[in-house]
Amino acid sequence: MSSDMTGGHPDMDYAEHNRTFNGFILGTKILSGIVILLLIGMLVFLV
Repeated sequence: MSSDMTGGHPDMDYAEHNRTFNGFILGTKILSGIVILLLIGMLVFLV
């Protein structure tokens, strides 16, 4: 993801914002994978 920081506020830490956003996206992907595996496990063992 690329950000144009030329017109931004000088106090805004864009690098930290991008790291936080990327961490959130990674966490969402991992949690989604865990939920999918849990559902598959429930399908196999409970049905």
